[in-house]
Amino acid sequence: MPAASKAHPLPRWYLVPVRILILTFLCALLAFALSLLLGIIGIVIRSRIGGVHPNLTSAYRHVALPVAGVMSGVVLITVTVVEIRRYRQVKALRQIEQASR
Repeated sequence: MPAASKAHPLPRWYLVPVRILILTFLCALLAFALSLLLGIIGIVIRSRIGGVHPNLTSAYRHVALPVAGVMSGVVLITVTVVEIRRYRQVKALRQIEQASR
């Protein structure tokens, strides 16, 4: 019994920006959450050592938000390059597959 060859779906160019934005948003959210956690831990440790009441709003303003902003830029550029390369590769493979039939 021969195995049926399954054709790859035709790449959709309009889904590339959607995937880029979704992945960028998710990675930025993850970066914000992790940097906020580390910022809160750092501020609590610093306030315990200094013997003062911790001001946790500075963890948002001075740690989490800048880190999330920088990571969003890095992820946006990286994901854009990867997704465009992937789209072009799938498109080329699809054309090769159709030409060989």
